[in-house]
Amino acid sequence: MEISAAGRLVVRISAADVGKRVSVRCLDETGGTGEKFTDTVGVLTSWDDGVLRVTRRDGHSVRIAESTLVAGKVVPAEPARRRGPAASYTELARIAARGWRPVESEWLGEWELRAASGYTRRANSVLPLGDPGLPLDEALAAVRRWYGERGLPAYVQTATGAAGTQEVLCAELETRGWAREVTAELWTGALAPVADSPGEGVVLSREADADWLARYQRKGVSEVALRVLGSGPSVWFATVPGEDAPAAIGRCVVDGRWAGFAAVEVDPALRRRGLASTVMAALAQRALDEGASAAWLQVESDNAGARALYERLGFAAHHAYHHYREPDVSGGARW
Repeated sequence: MEISAAGRLVVRISAADVGKRVSVRCLDETGGTGEKFTDTVGVLTSWDDGVLRVTRRDGHSVRIAESTLVAGKVVPAEPARRRGPAASYTELARIAARGWRPVESEWLGEWELRAASGYTRRANSVLPLGDPGLPLDEALAAVRRWYGERGLPAYVQTATGAAGTQEVLCAELETRGWAREVTAELWTGALAPVADSPGEGVVLSREADADWLARYQRKGVSEVALRVLGSGPSVWFATVPGEDAPAAIGRCVVDGRWAGFAAVEVDPALRRRGLASTVMAALAQRALDEGASAAWLQVESDNAGARALYERLGFAAHHAYHHYREPDVSGGARW
């Protein structure tokens, strides 16, 4: 917290700092005796009518009454990363997008509108990478028309927690009634340690064949889904053979220095035997052979088992991302 030469806490932020990363301390007015304080670090996303909104790294917003502020200052836009490959949000967003391509896309300024007949939110959402070239309300209206023409709900994929992410856009969407449905994180790490585990007994293929699909959690995969699964600069599918269906599977996309892992799934009866590490090791070795040196993956916040595995392999969270769904103005579900 900012402390003056006289030893007093000082508020050194104002409404002019909206969009900047701040650290604030305020009085806790939840009750009890004595003075208690609450500290919040995040992006100042609004300051209106005596109320501040600070969006934290995980995407959750905190509303703070201006009257309760006792200290505040602007802090660096991104804390120093202690491990893992250096990368900007924009670089990773583009890499992740190239590794999971929609069937159809169109640009609205620097927003990419993506559609794939509803197969996964990532392939059926807007990826905002800059200015849409229109005022926000007009841009969102255009987005809703574009998805409505395809019989799909409009989603916007945003990110929080790193330099260049979209905390302000998140707050604007929430103000307009867009609902956040899913939050996950993108993690990064060095590639070589992932290949240290034995990758024996793994079959690699350029296509998701019938055996691989038999283990894939999404059943009834359509032709559109196969196109999305097979998209990317250099795609590999890994399979550990089993009796009736593969014991484990995985997918990797190699794109320059990056290798992206996805769809790492293990037969529930065979978990905790190192099969996920085995699949990732085989894919990592192939990616190393193609010149990659860094790795990324996406994991949902409540997937404790996967998060523990990825931490052991040296991965760490880079940023969170969220899918916001358009308001339902009709009063009924659209999809």
